[in-house]
Amino acid sequence: MGHACLVLALLSPGQGSQTPGMLTPWLEIPGIAELVDQFSDAAQIDLRAHGTSSDADTIKDTAIAQPLIVASSLIAAHVLSSRGVTPASIGATGGHSVGEFAAAALAGVFTAASAVALVGKRATAMARAAAAAPSGMSAVLGGDREAVLARLRELGLTPANMNGGGQIVAAGSLTALAELVANPPAKARVIPLAVAGAFHTSYMEQARDEFRAAAADWPVAPPRVPLLSNADGAVLHADTTGAQVLERLINQVASPVRWDLCQDALLATGVSGIVELLPGGVLTGLARRSLKGVPAVAIKSPDDIDKAVSLINEVASAEIGEAQ
Repeated sequence: MGHACLVLALLSPGQGSQTPGMLTPWLEIPGIAELVDQFSDAAQIDLRAHGTSSDADTIKDTAIAQPLIVASSLIAAHVLSSRGVTPASIGATGGHSVGEFAAAALAGVFTAASAVALVGKRATAMARAAAAAPSGMSAVLGGDREAVLARLRELGLTPANMNGGGQIVAAGSLTALAELVANPPAKARVIPLAVAGAFHTSYMEQARDEFRAAAADWPVAPPRVPLLSNADGAVLHADTTGAQVLERLINQVASPVRWDLCQDALLATGVSGIVELLPGGVLTGLARRSLKGVPAVAIKSPDDIDKAVSLINEVASAEIGEAQ
């Protein structure tokens, strides 16, 4: 079956994008405190406390960070919906790593609360696997792509996130990561990341299997909005079953995130604008290098909602103009 061109992409960031107090200004918006409480019940953690008063070290904890980030993205999407931004007005959704669960909810695969509940189970499984064997992740910025990948193979490290724009995240043993810092690839910088383990690698196979068991019989539906897949950059449409989407999300736990391919897919389909949901910044930063010329808004506070709505309206007006 044929599929329409993607015009606007609504994107959700992944782990590491969280900042202390990021939910505080949102709680002043009518109805948001109740939504946060609903998500807290779903995830079985106090997202209100972690989004307002918990410090940076506390919210780095995988079991807290993942549901907090997904809930935050869905809160920003809820506020956008009150301004008329509905799934029907979105060209595509996508998310980086755990952000893909928020994107799947926006695409209609899960309800918002169901997505947060499922992410709570994912986060618990991944935190447990990370505690079982010391491991970590480091961003490799710049350098020749093939030379970087060759160096990672030498050290037994996995390119866990292929982010595009000259950024690859390496993951594996702490010893190998220390060697990467000591002797980086030519013309590359290595920045250790504050994460608990080697996510999206074989270190997470235990977590993937535990998560698969927890997600068995989880209620899902086919995507109503095109959904970018981290696995291979595929754009999943309504002819993809909810079970197929869920299987991709389960496998993602122990498989590399191919954000480079997601960005390639956006480029190939002629994306005209990007809105990155709370806590925005990381994906729009990558887009500036990989999707040059595509206007983008990162939502970091309620003040950014007006900018996002303006961009969405501009993109919609341009599309109507071209159609005429």
